[in-house]
Amino acid sequence: MPQFKYTARNSAGKTIQGSMEAPVQRAVVDKLRGDRMIIMTINEVKGSDKSTESIFKRFNPFKGSVTSKDLVIFSRQMATLVSAGVPIVQGLTILSDQIESPVFKKTMTAIRSDIESGISIADAMRRHPRAFSELYVSMIKAGETGGVLDAILERLSSYLEGAEELKGKVKGAMVYPLVISGVAASVTIFLLVAVIPTFKTVFASFGGQLPFPTRILLMVSDFLKSQFMILMAIPVGIFFAVKHIYGTEKGRFWIDRRLIKLPVFGDLLKKVAVAKFTRTLGTLIKSGVPILQALDTVAKTSGNKVVEEAILNARESIREGEKIADPLKQSAIFPTMVIQMISVGEETGNLETMLNKIADFYDQEVDTAVKAMTSLIEPIIICVMGVVIGAIVICMFLPIFQMSSLIDKH
Repeated sequence: MPQFKYTARNSAGKTIQGSMEAPVQRAVVDKLRGDRMIIMTINEVKGSDKSTESIFKRFNPFKGSVTSKDLVIFSRQMATLVSAGVPIVQGLTILSDQIESPVFKKTMTAIRSDIESGISIADAMRRHPRAFSELYVSMIKAGETGGVLDAILERLSSYLEGAEELKGKVKGAMVYPLVISGVAASVTIFLLVAVIPTFKTVFASFGGQLPFPTRILLMVSDFLKSQFMILMAIPVGIFFAVKHIYGTEKGRFWIDRRLIKLPVFGDLLKKVAVAKFTRTLGTLIKSGVPILQALDTVAKTSGNKVVEEAILNARESIREGEKIADPLKQSAIFPTMVIQMISVGEETGNLETMLNKIADFYDQEVDTAVKAMTSLIEPIIICVMGVVIGAIVICMFLPIFQMSSLIDKH
């Protein structure tokens, strides 16, 4: 059974902290209210429920998720309802009836129940990290505090649309090369494992010695056929090994540092990181989130450990009364132009404006880099595929070209 930690104030005004086991959070709320306590915070202890059903739900690979499209639509509709003066709980009820995703509908129902129990919107959303990111929760909290929730929701919608567009550009650039590489690898393996062995008996009937390239090809074919399962298990093992290493702090930092140093792909990753950092930070500052909290949120949502470390260093620099530009410059990730524009924004008090201009510029840079990378990768893959398939065909036809001499020797 799940365990919940709570902080509440009793009728005497004394703050009490404790924990309680209950099937759902609402049961804890009802119990505390029955004891005439005012609930301040209540959170489920992660990993407290060890039941088989809970473990299955946690590790079920087929469970759904909340997509960016769901969040964009929800944010737009919720902004309209809030600006029209509709109460939050009533607005969530209206939107829950319209949501098609079962996972998102269940999440909305849980959030509505939490809000009804006296918890803020941001705290209610924070309990569903699979649906609402740290960035989303931070901006909602700023909107609640400043009384501009409808404006914040509109900004969130615009931000999510821009972030999804940026992600789509990068993914789109990788789809074609991956598909072509997969087809080329599949055709090559099929030829080596299924087709070439059938020619081996034919070549053996010729007698004599086969050409050296053909002998090499037959050796490769025999090796692949005999060790096929082992060779197929190697990439799977590498995938899980890399995934395990990437799951550690040091491993993720090491991999991320190597990725941004790659010749072409690394430059694209840097531009994506700059665009995401400036757009996110600019949106948070414009929404009224304090700079230290904004940098902490941006660091958590950066997606790259090297970038995250640079942002956290900038956060510590500001905490000590220094500027944000200096530690960003030392990280060697952010270009000189970005550092200079951030420095000018700090000095003039227009940091959010400068950040948005940088984000607009690097969105275009990412688009250009994606097109350049695609145009560069396509001919390389085609050439490699042509060389491999061509080499196999030539090796197979060499004995046929020398058939007459092999028959004479026989």
